[in-house]
Amino acid sequence: MARGRHKIFLGMAAGVGKTYRMLQEGQAEAEAGRDVVIGYLEAHQRLDTIAQAVGLETVPRRGFTYRGNRVEEMNLPGVLSRAPELALIDELAHTNAPGGEHGKRYEDVEDVLAAGIDVYSTVNVQHLESLNDLVCEMTGVRVRETIPDGILASADEVVLVDVTPQSLIERMQAGKVYKPEAVQSALDNFFKIENLSALREVALRQVAEEVEAKRIPSSGGLESRPRSDRLVETTVPQQIGERLLALVTPHPRAQRIVRRAWRSAQRLGAELDILWVQARDDLDEEERDQIEALRRLASVLGAHLLVERGDDVAVVAQRVVRERGITYVLMGTPRERGAFSRLLRPSLTHRLLRALPGIDLRIVADRTLAAERSAANRQLERPQEPRLLPERTGAEPPGVMMESIAGRLQRKLALEFPRENER
Repeated sequence: MARGRHKIFLGMAAGVGKTYRMLQEGQAEAEAGRDVVIGYLEAHQRLDTIAQAVGLETVPRRGFTYRGNRVEEMNLPGVLSRAPELALIDELAHTNAPGGEHGKRYEDVEDVLAAGIDVYSTVNVQHLESLNDLVCEMTGVRVRETIPDGILASADEVVLVDVTPQSLIERMQAGKVYKPEAVQSALDNFFKIENLSALREVALRQVAEEVEAKRIPSSGGLESRPRSDRLVETTVPQQIGERLLALVTPHPRAQRIVRRAWRSAQRLGAELDILWVQARDDLDEEERDQIEALRRLASVLGAHLLVERGDDVAVVAQRVVRERGITYVLMGTPRERGAFSRLLRPSLTHRLLRALPGIDLRIVADRTLAAERSAANRQLERPQEPRLLPERTGAEPPGVMMESIAGRLQRKLALEFPRENER
């Protein structure tokens, strides 16, 4: 059975008209004689959207009880049993209530496509997994529901539903997006005009990249082969093409490095490996949780997480680069090191440059860290009240001042000589 075709309507934010456009095109297909059903529609009580669905058959939803509440989800067995030519399925990034076939709606859509049914679906650009950190930096909002970028990349067609930020704000003020009581809060937070402008730029760039990727014809080489074949062949050094390596540690900021590295890999048409050099066995609970989060992220993005034992990140990275044919290495922003540690041992960045001649090395800027440092600098720049040294009473026991100096020196050395995997 031939796989169904997938068309995704992509927008910069809620309210741009993705669902409306999907229904419009669904109506046009039905008028042309095709068998079209609504698999799932979330109209958000928008009258214009509801009007567009009139006349189209809707597959009844399926109910679940979740945390004592009754929720309705797409009826996947019902859609498959109905077997239309085209199913309209809204909100691709939605998380399903427990009890269904899959945890995410995009997984339901994969089943529908596998059954030979064409699908029209909708999603906003901020739900792409690799853009999660970027969107958070731009808007201050962390999007919790994401889809793998591969879902968008594998779509047969991506349609950008675009409006200007000012037009969207006017629609919101007119009550066409949210209920009146929720409008001002939305405008004061996520829907600020500067946020919408940035998201629009991201959406335009994303669609341009998708078009460019589909424009380049396949020559029957590595990229045209099944992914399983490419994974086998790319485990040996490649003389042509690019392969990226991201160096990470068990830290929340590591996920940002992975997402940035993955987007770079996509632009280069390259595979991505993720390397963690494990220097010790006694990981605490937070570190174990971070490694598990990296495993999940690598699985979603289609990258490969490598865990290698070793005491020197540069030495292990040199071996992995040689074995896997890496051409491009990415790492996080190095932590600041004191004068003593710089004299005794070169930084990881300098050791990598020496160990990897001919390999591009990129440091991924951490904007959140920069903001923290800027705030700390502003605090230091505030005028300080003059402090007077206390008078010595003569009652202090001998050695108190020397112990104080020794304590400060110990704390300074502890800061300047971190563990190897933190350098």
